[in-house]
Amino acid sequence: MPKERSSALSPEYALLGLLRLEPGHGYEVHQRLEQELGALWTVHQNQAYNILNRLEAAGFVRGAPVTGEGTHARRRLRLTPAGRRRFDDWLRSPTGLSVRALRVGFLTRLYFARRLDPELARQVIEGQLAVTREGVARLDQQRSARRSKGYLAELSVDLRLRQLALAIEWLEALTERIDGLPAE
Repeated sequence: MPKERSSALSPEYALLGLLRLEPGHGYEVHQRLEQELGALWTVHQNQAYNILNRLEAAGFVRGAPVTGEGTHARRRLRLTPAGRRRFDDWLRSPTGLSVRALRVGFLTRLYFARRLDPELARQVIEGQLAVTREGVARLDQQRSARRSKGYLAELSVDLRLRQLALAIEWLEALTERIDGLPAE
């Protein structure tokens, strides 16, 4: 099986997650992506098909022909055990420390965690909160070293620290309100 390299912000994980929730053919999976995660992901249908084909070639997804669904040959896709492990590992891994990673990656993880197990959703939030706090502490330690590299380096660290401080505040508030969010 070829080694698969993919960014944690790849729509691959959203597609794997949708198949983790329910098998389906490519068109259905793409439609669910648009309906359920369209606020986070913009993935064209051909891009979704290409990713699903790549996942199948890598052994993470298996397709089987579906009979009796009209004239078009459709294949019902489902996760393989390796695909499930790949998705579950990603689901339990904290997101990177950028605004985009939190907005796209973390919220995608949270969506699937809530659908699979409310307690897992709490763990995902708590894990992200811990990693984000650690990142702030590391950046704060680097701040004085950045001052010697010029004002742009210092301003860059300052901006990241402020963004992450807001992210921590948001994650703490999310911890308080996760149970009251509407079910998807």
